[in-house]
Amino acid sequence: MDRTAPTDHPVLPAIAARWSPRSYLETPVPDAALHSILEAGRWAASAYNEQPWQYLITRRALEPEAFAKLLACLVPFNQGWIGGAPVLMLACARLNSAGNGKPNPWSHYDAGQASSAMAIQAAALGLQLHQMAGFDAAAARAAFAIPEDVAPIAAMVLGTPGPASALPEALAQRETAPRARKPAGEMFFLGQWG
Repeated sequence: MDRTAPTDHPVLPAIAARWSPRSYLETPVPDAALHSILEAGRWAASAYNEQPWQYLITRRALEPEAFAKLLACLVPFNQGWIGGAPVLMLACARLNSAGNGKPNPWSHYDAGQASSAMAIQAAALGLQLHQMAGFDAAAARAAFAIPEDVAPIAAMVLGTPGPASALPEALAQRETAPRARKPAGEMFFLGQWG
């Protein structure tokens, strides 16, 4: 199924190919692809080069207990569509600067940049990375002994997109609906607000 974004202007093919499917095949993500995706995140930009992101990676086939613990931290709706997805991750942000120990107000933004780079790299490799806000951060912190100065900020599924027909009807319709975005004029302002 081709889900390439109908962009108004040319963008890199991997950006247009990136989307957030809910149907995934059970096919494991090859180690080389996973390392390539993580490397893309490693080289994301960050304020003061802090690189405040940290990721917990669980693979269904290789870390089944950790995968199940992280899956249990997702809200029931997200648990319902994960299906056979092979990789489940947790994106986190270190809240304090490594250099001076002071709060880093850009840590979440920077972790988002790393996650975005990973999502684009995944799309370039024919995979997709679906980022989710629907998880219990406190449960994840407890399940994995995440330090207090590290904030769990997003759960992420990685794998090969599967057929929409594997989903319940309502989700299958969302999976195949035309892709759309707000008009650029609602997001980007030249010279003055609005």
